[in-house]
Amino acid sequence: MKHDPDRRSALLGLGVAAGTAAAVLGSNSAEAAKASGPWMPQGAATLKALHQKLDAAPRRRDFKTVPMILENDDYWDHEALAELLAYRGGPKQIWDNKDLASPWLNLMRNNLNVQIYSFKRPDFLIVSATHASAHLAMYDQAMWDKYGLSKLAGPAFATNRLILEQKAASADLKNYQDPEGAFSPSDNSIPALQRRGAVFFACHNSIWEQSDALIRNGSNPDKLSHEALAAELTNHLVPDAVLTPGAVATLLQFQEAGFHYAT
Repeated sequence: MKHDPDRRSALLGLGVAAGTAAAVLGSNSAEAAKASGPWMPQGAATLKALHQKLDAAPRRRDFKTVPMILENDDYWDHEALAELLAYRGGPKQIWDNKDLASPWLNLMRNNLNVQIYSFKRPDFLIVSATHASAHLAMYDQAMWDKYGLSKLAGPAFATNRLILEQKAASADLKNYQDPEGAFSPSDNSIPALQRRGAVFFACHNSIWEQSDALIRNGSNPDKLSHEALAAELTNHLVPDAVLTPGAVATLLQFQEAGFHYAT
């Protein structure tokens, strides 16, 4: 698999500056998802070094079709996964996130705050093994609009609000005790957690199953094959998501590498 630096540079050039309120994380705001020095704690040298490696790792998003079972690592982000598995900082924790409507982002944010500011562990790494209905948050708004993903998400999600920047993101980052600030429940969002160093897995199995659901309920305006529809969803994952052949199976690899399981 070849990494196209010109394409990645072009995507990054479309990004908005970290902290811009109300920006939508997607193909037009790739930089909003980047782990950022001002958002990360002092002393997080190992975590920052990891994210430099993750930024350099390619994300293939030019698929025409994808099979049901991925047999070749060109179909997932194997370089990024290898860097994560090799992480020597810590502690490191992987979350089994499967319910879109659950308070999963709030729980991850609370855990970050405690590990960093209470237990003084700046190199703490938190990873979301995202699958099932929670995986709907891994698609950009363009896919929500085209395929009516709100029908799968339920009445509480007319749009993918979990990738929306919150006003609190523009608060003073030095004041991490601000009850309405960037580290508070007022800024529960995927981009906010990514800027703090959190990593979100995408799950091919969930993509395949959600593609099937869209075909069955008639939400397939281009009359794509199952393989082509799954490819399009894959190509529209949120920036910096790490695509896995299956989140639950990959979760096991991370437990074997010393990541602590949380659900």
